[in-house]
Amino acid sequence: MSGSDDAKSTTPGSLDCRGVPVSYAHRGAIEGLERAHECALAFRGDAIAAIDLVLAEHPDFIMGHLFKAGWLSQAMETRIYDDMVAAVAAAEALSGGANDRERGHLAAMQSWLRGDFFGAVQTWEAVLTLYPKDLLALQLVHLTHVLLGDVVGQRDVVARVFNLWDENVPGYEFVLGFYAFGLEENRDYFKAEELGRQALALRPDNPYAVHAVGHVMEMNGRQSGGIRFMAEYVGAWGTSNFANHLWWHTALFHLDAGNIDEVLSIYDTHLRSGGQTGDKYEELDASALLWRLKLLDVDTGERWKALADRWEPTAQDTLYAFNDVHAMMTFVSDERRQAQEALLSANERYVGSASDANVAMSREIGLPFCQAMQDFHRGRYGACVDHLLPVRYRTHRLGGSFAQRDVIGWTLLEAALRARRFDLALALANERCALKPSSPQNWLHVARAFKGLGDRNNAERASARAQSLLAA
Repeated sequence: MSGSDDAKSTTPGSLDCRGVPVSYAHRGAIEGLERAHECALAFRGDAIAAIDLVLAEHPDFIMGHLFKAGWLSQAMETRIYDDMVAAVAAAEALSGGANDRERGHLAAMQSWLRGDFFGAVQTWEAVLTLYPKDLLALQLVHLTHVLLGDVVGQRDVVARVFNLWDENVPGYEFVLGFYAFGLEENRDYFKAEELGRQALALRPDNPYAVHAVGHVMEMNGRQSGGIRFMAEYVGAWGTSNFANHLWWHTALFHLDAGNIDEVLSIYDTHLRSGGQTGDKYEELDASALLWRLKLLDVDTGERWKALADRWEPTAQDTLYAFNDVHAMMTFVSDERRQAQEALLSANERYVGSASDANVAMSREIGLPFCQAMQDFHRGRYGACVDHLLPVRYRTHRLGGSFAQRDVIGWTLLEAALRARRFDLALALANERCALKPSSPQNWLHVARAFKGLGDRNNAERASARAQSLLAA
C-alpha cells in the first residue's frame, strides 16, 4: 500500500454500498458479499456458508475469497487453517485484476499466514487509511487488536475513521459497537456506554453492542443492572457462538453477586455442550467460568471431565496462547498429567524455535500462567504467586479483554491468601477494590487478608461491606 495520490488507483469495477471500490463488477456478487459480511457483523447465520454460495456462482470474485480468509483468521484455530490457506491461494490467483484495496487485503492475509499478525494489522490499517469506509478492514483490525491484547489499538483504529461515518452509511451501527468496546477497554466507560446504547437504538439485535455495554457494567461492578440489561436483550443475541459469550458475561454478574446456583444453571444450560463441535468460543468461556468457581471452592462435579475431553485433541496446537491457558485449566482440574505435559512440552519447543507473533504471548504470559495453574491445583500456592506476580501488569499480552484476563489476577490473589502471604494479598485486594469498589467478592478478599493479618476490626468492616453489597 502506498500513501501517494495515485495509491487509490483501481482496475475497472464497481462500488459497494459504502462507496468502496470492488474490482469484480457483478452487482449480485457484491450484494452477496454484503449479506455474508452482515452475518459476521451481527453474529447471525453462517458467514462462511453464505460467502461459499456466492463464490460457487462467482469463483473469480477476489473480494469474496479475501472476506472468507479474513473472517476465518479470527477463529485462531487449526481446524480452519487449510480453508484459510485455500482462500488466500484463490485470491492470489486472481490478484492480477485486483484493485489497490484488494491487494492490501491480500497482503494482510499473506502476513497472517506467516504468523505476522502485527504486520497484517498494519497492512489492514493502511487499507483503512485510504478507504475509511472499508467496514471489513475496520472489523478485522479491531478484532485482531482484541486477539493481540492491543488495548489502545482497539479504540484508536475506530477513532481514526469515526468522524467520516454517520447513520446514512450502511453498517454505522456496527462501527458504533466497535468504538464502544474500544472505549470501554480504555476505561472511558461513560462514552462507551453512550455509544453502545446508541448502536442498540439503531439496531437492537446487535450482539457486539450488547457485549460492549455489558463490559461497561462488569467493569463498573453493576451486577444487578447488568443482569437486568442482559435479560432485556437476550432475545436479540442470536444463536451463534457469540451468544455463548454473552451468557458467560451474564454468569459473571451472578458470580460476583454470589448467585452460585444461577451460575451453574447458566453453565449447564448454555455453556455445556456435548461432542466435538470444534467451536473454541464455547470451550474458552466454559473453562474460564469453571476456573473462577474453582477459586471460590465451588464443587463443580464432573463438569471438568467433559470439558477436558473437548480440549485434549488440541493440546499441542501452539497456535494461540489464550487458547492454551484455557486448555490447561481443564487438564489441571481433571488431573490429566499427560495432557498437561504435552501442552507444556509443545509450547516450550515452540517458543524455542518459532518466530511468529504468538511466541511472545506464549513465553511471557501463557507458559507462566499454565505453570501457575499447576502449582495452584497441587497446593503449591507460594510457587503460583511467584509465577504470576512478575507478569501481573503485562497480562494484556495474552490477548482478550480485561474481563477475561481478570482470571489471572484473581488466581494470583487467591494463591497469595492460601500461601498466607497476607500483606501481599491485602495489597492485591485493595487494587481490585479501587477499580471495582462495588464488588462483594473484592471486599470478601480484603476481609480475608485482614483476618490473616490479625486485624479483626478491619476484617469485620470489610466483611460488613461485602454483605451489604450482596444484600443489595
